[in-house]
Amino acid sequence: MPDDDELSSEDAEQETLVRRARIARELIDSVRGLSPADVPDALCRACMTLLPDVSGLSVFVQGKDVDTGVVLCASDRVAARLAEIQYTLGEGPCMEAVRLRAPVFATDLTRAPDARRWPLFSVQAAKAGAEAAFSIPLAGSVGQPLGTLDLYRDTAGSLSSDHVRTSLLVADAVTLAVTALDHTSMGPEGVVTWLEGAESDREEIHQATGMIMVQLGVTAAEAVLRIRARAFAQSRTSTEIARAVIDRTTDMRLD
Repeated sequence: MPDDDELSSEDAEQETLVRRARIARELIDSVRGLSPADVPDALCRACMTLLPDVSGLSVFVQGKDVDTGVVLCASDRVAARLAEIQYTLGEGPCMEAVRLRAPVFATDLTRAPDARRWPLFSVQAAKAGAEAAFSIPLAGSVGQPLGTLDLYRDTAGSLSSDHVRTSLLVADAVTLAVTALDHTSMGPEGVVTWLEGAESDREEIHQATGMIMVQLGVTAAEAVLRIRARAFAQSRTSTEIARAVIDRTTDMRLD
């Protein structure tokens, strides 16, 4: 007969499976039947309900590389700003989680070791209103992360062990929700096509990148860096800068 430890382990595993199924069902139900434009915000609200211990969150969906990824949703302006800072600087828990393919938790961005690990991001994150940040990769195919679930708290401190477990299960459920909604319509860059609003933002950045390449005679990578740098300097998003370039209200040749 199995001993008590084996039974306890089996019970814990069964409880985890039940919680994972419940969370996945809640997330999928929260977006079922909605138009593509309404899906991101609904998914974000559902995640916040499941994670009351955090101040806010965002979901990042990656394409072939970071340059083709999109922020699917953000619960508030701080969460959106944190995503933009990491995209602009190329450093932070989100970038680290994608690289390591493992959760990355920064419990205090105002002091070492987290502040030393990401010196630029830590300063800007604190200015934005976040003192702790947590990033969990969304498991994709062939071991490549689909993206990340990024959480923040406005005060320093770690998540409780139960909230860590719930966060991991929510990340699993977000992965399932994203792929289940339109698994058959994956685009060539690996971003599902039902993310219409997010893909529109990405296309604007691509269009602006092409315009800057022609105007300045630079590579695509340099053009993207210029968009990011302008966004960072002006506390705006890369999408806002891209739209200004397209509308010709911003001219990178004047930099």
